Formats: sequence, C-alpha cells, structure tokens
Amino acid sequence: MSPVTPPVNPGKNDGRRGRWDTHREQRRAELTSAAIEAIRQHGPDIGMEAIAAHAGVSKPVLYRYFADKSELWLAVGQQAGEIILEAMVPAVAGVREERAVVAAVIDVYLAQIEADLNLYRFVVHQPDIARHRDVVADVMDTVASGLARIFGDRLRARGLDSGAALPWAYGVVGYVQSVGDWWLRQQQPISREALAEYLTTFLWTGISGMRRAADTPGGLAAHEWAEEQ
Repeated sequence: MSPVTPPVNPGKNDGRRGRWDTHREQRRAELTSAAIEAIRQHGPDIGMEAIAAHAGVSKPVLYRYFADKSELWLAVGQQAGEIILEAMVPAVAGVREERAVVAAVIDVYLAQIEADLNLYRFVVHQPDIARHRDVVADVMDTVASGLARIFGDRLRARGLDSGAALPWAYGVVGYVQSVGDWWLRQQQPISREALAEYLTTFLWTGISGMRRAADTPGGLAAHEWAEEQ
C-alpha cells in the first residue's frame, strides 16, 4: 500500500510568498532611493559598483534585486517621475485661474530638473541603456493626462468638443520637455523665471484661442476654407 501524500497547504505557501514579495519590493525601493542619492552625489555616469557601495551592499546583492543597469534605470526613472508629480499636485491645487495652472506646471517642472540635474541626466540621457520600456514617456503620459483633464473641462464648459484636449496636452508637455532639455544642455542661458514666463505666454496664446480653433462655425474649419478661396 503506497503511503498517503500529505495535503499541501497552499494558504501557508501563499502567505510566505506574499511576505517575501513585500520584503523584496521594500528592499528594491530602499535600494532605488540609495541609487538616487548616489547619482545626485557622484553624477549621472555612476556605475553599478559605486551605486552598490553607496547603498552599503555588495554588487551581487544589488544584482539580486535589479537584473542589470537597465532595470535599475527604470526603477530610478519611475521614482524620479513621482518626485516631479508630487511637487506638481500641490502647486496646481493652489491656483484656480487656468493660465496660472499652466504656469505652475511649467515652473515646477523646470525647478525640479534644475535642482536635480544629475538625476535628470541619468534618466533622460543614458545612451547605453537597453530601453525595454521608456520611463520618460511614462512620466510624460501622466502629466499630459492631468493637463488634458483641465483642457477638456474648459472645452466642455464652452459647449465644445473635448476631443482636442489630449493631443493639445501632449503638445504642451512635449514642448516644455524639449525646451527644458535645451535649457539644461545650454547651461541655463536665461533664468528659470524668464523661461517659465516665455513658455507660459507662448502656450497660453494657443490655449486661450480654443474657441477659435474648435471645429464650430467660425472656427478652424471655416478659417481654413476661407484661406483656400
């Protein structure tokens, strides 16, 4: 008679696995924060060995939580994006006038990348990273989605189609990110305050013309038709 196999207790195994997963995520978060500190201190070209030393672990331990530098770059980029967004939320919440919302988003973004230059360069300018996922695009997606809600609310309040809100928002975010990157690469040739005002003025001219640009009688379609005649 064959021995009876004792029943497996899946609940117990699941509990252990859950505790390990939680511990692993906590440890990854701690190592990511340590990596950010190391990048800020030593610059964007820092290697994995120096990051491990700064975190107080060996290089093999660091690779236990991040398969390679690309995976660490992704984790650092996600946390850097959260830092920017956490700064934007209270800044935007503190203003009501729509132009001031755009100005606040621009100013916070420029202030963050200026103050955290090494971290910005590590995330944005890493030519040797295998980018299985673009963390910069992830951050831009989040910011653009929030801005699209603001534009959409404005359009709907005017009784207009809100379909343009999302592409306009991506246009704003892409424009500011591109100009901000130029500004840093050129070693801030003008003050942050002046640049923020220039960008806000330029963008707000387009945003405030949404009624004229909307596809309604007298709007964009009629304007294009008139030019063709």
